[in-house]
Amino acid sequence: ETEVTQELWEAVMGSNPSKFKFSGNQKPVECVSWYECKEFITNLNNLTGMNFRLPTEAEWEYAARGGNESQGYKYSGSNTIGNVAWYMNNTATGTQNVKTKSPNELGIYDMSGNVFEWCEDWYGDYSSGSQTNPTGPSSGSYRVLRGGSWAYYARGCRVSHRIYGNPDDWNSDRGFRLALSQY
Repeated sequence: ETEVTQELWEAVMGSNPSKFKFSGNQKPVECVSWYECKEFITNLNNLTGMNFRLPTEAEWEYAARGGNESQGYKYSGSNTIGNVAWYMNNTATGTQNVKTKSPNELGIYDMSGNVFEWCEDWYGDYSSGSQTNPTGPSSGSYRVLRGGSWAYYARGCRVSHRIYGNPDDWNSDRGFRLALSQY
């Protein structure tokens, strides 16, 4: 229901790479590359015996839009960004604790704002045909990031907005959330 917190990252990895560590560890972990996220997930799965993973871009967007409960909002859970997101106009100082804004229709927090979230997919153009639960290209140079961040204007926090990043890069506005495979 939230981005991976600094508290969880520390419990699994034994350290905290985040820039915004002050004021508690319920802030999302940031300053993590896509590869570091994958290492965290491997360690978490070994510790728990579960099958966590990064969401695909399609899964991420479906959840951000509210799934079958969607009300068609511009941001995840509202058309009023300040109700659901930490972004440039309400926190120019960095990330904020998770679950301090309203959730979306599925009870998921911070899918707009706070930190961009790494997705499993390689970045590429969408195909023109209709698809059900598509996956991205099978290879590429960049990975998908979704959701906007504390350092972005409202436009970049819309559920439709997507960017890409080199999987080796990290930044103080990049984090991730987990998906759980049932198989």
